[in-house]
Amino acid sequence: MERLNLSPENNLAANKGADPLKELRVVLLLIKINLLQSWRKIKTLKNQSILLTTVTGLFLAGYIIFSFLLFYKGLSFVGKFPGFGMLLIERLLFLMFAILFVLLLFSNLIISYTNLFKNRESIFLLHQPVRFQTIFVWKFIESTVLASWAFLFLIAPFLVAYGLNKHVPWYYYPYIVIMIGFFIILPATLGAWLAILVARYIENKIFQILSLVIGISILCGLYFWLKPDPLPQDESRVLAVIDRLLAKTRFVEEYYLPSYWLSSGILNISEGSYIAASLYTMVLFTYALFFCAITFTKTGKLFYDSASSVQSRSNIFANWSFFKKSLKKKATIDSSPTLMERFFRLLWWLPPPARAILIKDIRLFLRDTTQWAQTLILFGLLTVYIINLRHFTHQLTNPFWIHLVSYLNLMACALNLATLTTRFIYPQFSLEGKRLWIIGMGPISLKKIIITKFWFASIACLTITLGLIILSCRILKMPLDRTLFFAISVTIMTFTLNGMAIGLGVLYPNFKEDNPSKIVSSFGGTFCLILSFLYIVSSVALLAIGSPWSKMGVSSPIIPLVCWTLFSLMSVGFGVVPLRLSLERAKDIEI
Repeated sequence: MERLNLSPENNLAANKGADPLKELRVVLLLIKINLLQSWRKIKTLKNQSILLTTVTGLFLAGYIIFSFLLFYKGLSFVGKFPGFGMLLIERLLFLMFAILFVLLLFSNLIISYTNLFKNRESIFLLHQPVRFQTIFVWKFIESTVLASWAFLFLIAPFLVAYGLNKHVPWYYYPYIVIMIGFFIILPATLGAWLAILVARYIENKIFQILSLVIGISILCGLYFWLKPDPLPQDESRVLAVIDRLLAKTRFVEEYYLPSYWLSSGILNISEGSYIAASLYTMVLFTYALFFCAITFTKTGKLFYDSASSVQSRSNIFANWSFFKKSLKKKATIDSSPTLMERFFRLLWWLPPPARAILIKDIRLFLRDTTQWAQTLILFGLLTVYIINLRHFTHQLTNPFWIHLVSYLNLMACALNLATLTTRFIYPQFSLEGKRLWIIGMGPISLKKIIITKFWFASIACLTITLGLIILSCRILKMPLDRTLFFAISVTIMTFTLNGMAIGLGVLYPNFKEDNPSKIVSSFGGTFCLILSFLYIVSSVALLAIGSPWSKMGVSSPIIPLVCWTLFSLMSVGFGVVPLRLSLERAKDIEI
């Protein structure tokens, strides 16, 4: 591909001296256009299904109320512990904001990379008489909003519950809003800078090796640092035990961390220490102002260079010898099958058009940097979960806790499955976009394409989830019968959630968008996530009540039968029905 070819007018605008008022007017115009588009999308909700709108609204309201009550009761319970209740709450506050800062950084990195370099609007604006710096400022604001709204939605119930537990004055709430506003700017600017750096040098072999070495070193360091020390069996002093349990989290109280400034400001304002709270607020404001000043004035040229590199790049692994040979072969006319094609030829029962569809989907996934980057982050979180899961085995001596932890583990595996289906499976049909007519011209119907996508997604997700549930049960030292029970349960849930994701993806497509993140954030994607969450919570509750190891199940044999019947009916309703409706809908889709 060629590098970006700017028009003379755009070159002139790019090299002309900065006019702050003109730049501000352009940014405000872009914001106004985006807000107008968002408002029109909201107005179209009245044309959507009343059931869909009602369920989504009730879920959002229910989440806010339920999470607030959960945080309020949890903080009240922990605060009643004599001697160390407030210590635990403070440490949890520091730890929560430290973790959320890291997650915000990764979220801003991924969304900024997509928004700056894989967005049609960005490419369109780069060819217009608009300064590069102005384009970057607008996309930076948009990326910050997209990456931070979930963070605000998550912590709002917690901070309100914390304030009510501490009986804070009314000005506590507007004060923390200001502090959080300054706080989210820091990971947003760092994420945007990292996105520019990655886009510019990701094709460099030294950069790739260095990034890999740094990533592995960080993971190994975190593993050994966070690895808890074994507690002696005869330890009876509560404070000594708590001190050892919290020893590995003391790093979150380092004064140079932005999460420390935010947490300390919240603690001080809740305790009435206004001078200390103002100090931490000014620190956050100073750093936010400093990074914003650099971001809004000195990144335009760097953004253009990175965008030009991305548009002219053919393969990010072009410097590696293995891929060099592959590229040389592709430069000439070579009809020999690739390794992937040879593998799929082993699946002789699949017709050739279906194999071609699967190969296309896999190649598109591998070529999308943001897709496999989010996959690596997801599997990194799963690795952390598995590593820490083995520490529960020392405390599982009571049958009640064994039963509870085993089903919480099932819920964790199912929620991970819902993340996979909603984030990666739901957008598959919409990603065909305007190219759907090309597939429709092939010797395969849309109905068979949907079925092929369903079976491939189900098998891929089942391989991951079934391995995860078996490994976690093995770590928790569950007997074979319980492991088999959970494996069967998660298998049914896998097919149900994939049927739901594929079905709703066809029923509520978004062919105008080529960004998977925005497709998932649409009304249909939100609806899919809500239904997945409701199905998982209800299914785990029914399986826990009706399992052979539940006291309720032992006392009455009718209860397990009723629970399994309801679980089966729910699986059919949530999985089979959307898939069947999507197959009927495929007949009416105009190609």
